Amino acid sequence: MSLATVILCGGSGSRLWPLSREAYPKQFLNLTAGQSLLGETVARVAQLKSKGKVSVVSNEEHRFLVAQSLEEQKGIERLPIILEPAGRNTAPAIAIAALQALEYDPDVVLLVLPADHVIGKSDVFAEAVEKAGVQAKQGKLVTFGIVPDSPHTGYGYIKANIGESGVAPVEQFVEKPDLTTAESYIDSGQYYWNSGMFMFRADRYLEELKKFRSDIYSACEKSYAGRQADLDFMRVDKAAFEACPDDSIDYAVMEKTQDAVVIPLDAGWSDVGSWSTLWEIQDKDSDGNVKVGDVITEDVEGSYIHSEGRLIAAIGLKNHVIVETDDVVMVADKDRVQDVKKLVAQVKAQDREEYRFHKRVHRPWGTYEGISKSDRFQVKRITVKPGGRLSLQKHHHRAEHWVIVSGTAKVTRGEEEMILTEDQSTYIPLGVVHRLENPGVIPVELIEVQTGSYLGEDDIVRFDDTYGRA
Repeated sequence: MSLATVILCGGSGSRLWPLSREAYPKQFLNLTAGQSLLGETVARVAQLKSKGKVSVVSNEEHRFLVAQSLEEQKGIERLPIILEPAGRNTAPAIAIAALQALEYDPDVVLLVLPADHVIGKSDVFAEAVEKAGVQAKQGKLVTFGIVPDSPHTGYGYIKANIGESGVAPVEQFVEKPDLTTAESYIDSGQYYWNSGMFMFRADRYLEELKKFRSDIYSACEKSYAGRQADLDFMRVDKAAFEACPDDSIDYAVMEKTQDAVVIPLDAGWSDVGSWSTLWEIQDKDSDGNVKVGDVITEDVEGSYIHSEGRLIAAIGLKNHVIVETDDVVMVADKDRVQDVKKLVAQVKAQDREEYRFHKRVHRPWGTYEGISKSDRFQVKRITVKPGGRLSLQKHHHRAEHWVIVSGTAKVTRGEEEMILTEDQSTYIPLGVVHRLENPGVIPVELIEVQTGSYLGEDDIVRFDDTYGRA
């Protein structure tokens, strides 16, 4: 079977705030294992019998995070990362990926996976993929139905009468039900959670999309025709893609086609959609608590407590969620975690940066972290990875002082070039063109002190950038 795995890497994961933020959402977080959810997804694909190629669909802002995650994975063959100029839901994203895959193989089968799911039993998942591949090659559009273990009201459902063959036509897609309805679904034994994972031939998906949503198909075809290569990325035509209607694969194709089939999957699946689901899938202590990081409890039951650094000491709590980061402490009743989105909306409405950024901000060359800030100065800790290179730039409103803490840095300052090592420093006056690079094999760490009348990140004029940023 010629396989291409399409990993959908959009979404903000706002229900897992404050760990998940707009600039660094949950698919890049290490929540359940030794690597990010995206990394887990790619590693799971690498274990399949038919590995094939991997294509990731991402947005512009997260492109370097995706590229870094893929670089860390071994045993996969990558296609260029598809960059969406705007979010248009899953139907167009998969269409672009299908057009890309067909360039390499006209008979290619697509395995479509979200980047942020957890699957505890990779071997069971691999068996289901092999079974789905047989159906896909015959022209069926396969969806994986999760065998439910509770009457969950946060998932959509799929109705199908699956016998001994382990596959059946989809009878009905059902929206998220209320509790009573969900209980009746579980009792019937004919309903499965809608996982959002699919498998089909690329040409069959496009054929059905053209039949039922020709407007989406035409917009994607036009957008793909105007594609351009950029480093490890593929950019589709912006105007054509932005004109594409917004719709999910469920509504656009799966609910309309006569060839949809479902294969049950009982592999320890979770979409990690909230703090309560994260609590459900992790190991608990004798009091039913999940404790991550520096946590001390007394008379606490059934809670999820996560520390990123500072000690959390809790007493007399039941069924709570406490999450601490460098800049936020979030406390919630575990039964109300779906409302975390409302907190994020308030933070965003107040124009606070905590909805968007962590204190440590990731860039393609490394990271920076705010240490102290006032009206006319701020202090940052900057880490530049080996081979990393900031853009050649200048600032209209601020000067910068750099003190190297570790590693070896190459500094461009006006017409000068210099090498700085530990305990050495330099000064970048306002308006002087400059650049910082790491030519070494270990990270460069430095303390940057900015002074001036305006210290915003948008006070950057770039003259040259290795990573193609504007």
